[in-house]
Amino acid sequence: MKIKVGTRGSKLALTQTRMVVDELMRYFPDIQFEIQTIVTKGDRIQDVSIEKIGDKGVFIKEIEDALLLGTIDMAIHSMKDMPAEVTQGLVFTESPAREDATDTLVTSHNICSIMELPLNAVVATGSKRRSYQLLKMRPDIKVIGIRGNIDTRINKMLQQQLDGVILATAGLNRLKLQEAKDYNCMRIPMESMVPAPAQGILGIQIKEGRPDLLEIINKIKEPVTNLQLKAERSFLKTLGGNCHLPIGAYCKVEAEQLELIGLYGTEDGAFMLSHTMTGKHEDAQSIGNELANKIKAEVEAYGR
Repeated sequence: MKIKVGTRGSKLALTQTRMVVDELMRYFPDIQFEIQTIVTKGDRIQDVSIEKIGDKGVFIKEIEDALLLGTIDMAIHSMKDMPAEVTQGLVFTESPAREDATDTLVTSHNICSIMELPLNAVVATGSKRRSYQLLKMRPDIKVIGIRGNIDTRINKMLQQQLDGVILATAGLNRLKLQEAKDYNCMRIPMESMVPAPAQGILGIQIKEGRPDLLEIINKIKEPVTNLQLKAERSFLKTLGGNCHLPIGAYCKVEAEQLELIGLYGTEDGAFMLSHTMTGKHEDAQSIGNELANKIKAEVEAYGR
């Protein structure tokens, strides 16, 4: 049996895809996996912010088209980059174990906290969620936009002598970029910066009607990760989530209960708030929905 696996061509995308393939090969050594790199619109256009060229879908359309056409059998994505609505004819399987969900400040300064950055420091991020939460901690900081892969962003930070860049901890860990002589990595506590929904989780996407692939992929699913995914994606979907709005969510799973923290705000960041909700494991989806509606009502009431 041969399975064609589609992915973007960045170092991170290829690394994540190889991780999934390697894990699957442990259970199915006789299956031949072929990795195919696919260039997306988001990869081609690097000098314009995401919100100006489209939405999260600019990084996946060409890959999803390949799935629908049958030129690939499965695709590996960073789940945090996936739109809230799933494309008709495609489904996500259960996901493997999650990486660290937090964000990290990469800086050339020898410091231990964001509060130690110089006055009026210049920090780069392409995310409104990160930007607005950073400014809540340090209103003096100047936030600038940035595009590119992880290594590209770090190099831009160093070459342009910026004070820092904020990146997902998961990507840094997977590429083994946490330690270097030119910069320091400082993990930002979740209490200070709520991560994007599903940050650190890999999404495996296939065409509907492929029970053969579901059976194979289910060998590497991880229950806690998929419980978190259900709650966080439900929160995102209820808010109609896109990259134009600051949205964050993280689900903490305990033995009997789960605790979901959600973050939401206005597009300009003038008003942003977070709430927490707890409940039973089996209610993960409804908890995400209920928490989103509660926060959305408060944000929409702002300024009336």
